Amino acid sequence: MHVMLCCNAGMSTSLLVQKMQNEVAARGEDTVIEARPMNEAMDHINEADIILLGPQIGYAKADFEKAVDGRCPVVVIPMVDYGRMNAPKILDDIKATLA
Repeated sequence: MHVMLCCNAGMSTSLLVQKMQNEVAARGEDTVIEARPMNEAMDHINEADIILLGPQIGYAKADFEKAVDGRCPVVVIPMVDYGRMNAPKILDDIKATLA
């Protein structure tokens, strides 16, 4: 599975990606997780199985959904999970969305 996290500049999201990668490793799962700034993400949109948007760019969800044209889900990370860097919960939400 390939997960792309998008945000404005990639700073806080890169911290979340590290936590998610550690959680994936602990679970023994084969998942690629990457962070991209929003202006770069559209160039790589077809590489992802799911796109997660940081809450600060939730306003762009419709643009991402139009770009993926139904090929993969686009989900805004809940503010509380993002703020707490709750990697286990976010990964569980990804699995539920893709199930």
